[in-house]
Amino acid sequence: MHMDRTIKILGVSGSLRQKSYNTALLRAAAELLPAGISLEIFDLAPLPMYNPDQEKPFPDSVAEFRRQIAESDAVLFATPEYNSSVSSSLKNAIDWASRPPNKPLDRKPVALIGVTTGNFGTVRAQLQLRQILTHVGAIVLAKPEVLVARAEQVFDVEGRLVDEAARGFLRDLLIALGKWVETLSPEE
Repeated sequence: MHMDRTIKILGVSGSLRQKSYNTALLRAAAELLPAGISLEIFDLAPLPMYNPDQEKPFPDSVAEFRRQIAESDAVLFATPEYNSSVSSSLKNAIDWASRPPNKPLDRKPVALIGVTTGNFGTVRAQLQLRQILTHVGAIVLAKPEVLVARAEQVFDVEGRLVDEAARGFLRDLLIALGKWVETLSPEE
């Protein structure tokens, strides 16, 4: 990376499962970061279901989530695919982050990754997530795509990503995301 500062990425897993493959994919991303990039993972579990009646003021967990998005240079969303779509927890989080004032996802560089036990590697969920994020004003990295299939074959029993091809795709995406942030955020 060419910036003189560290690029801060916020990782968000759309799975609340304790042994989530998508959260494990974010942990793998943290291991594969190029120099000059940091990654912090945010847990969506404390967020209440979106309710417009609770916006003023935002619940503490929502305010913290919005603050962390605002203070990051980019967001890396790891999405599972539930019933051919994004998870309700991920959609809920985006709904909270899309509300005024100071919509933190507006003009925020984002990238998508996902893993599933099926054969299609979250392709349908990522298409829908791309559409949702574009609608709320996020600037979604087009390529490379990280669509990991057959999770039980690419992660070991401790939840470590051991498939070298998947690690390579993830590494390439992280490099591209760093360049995407630099392109969209010229040095200040």
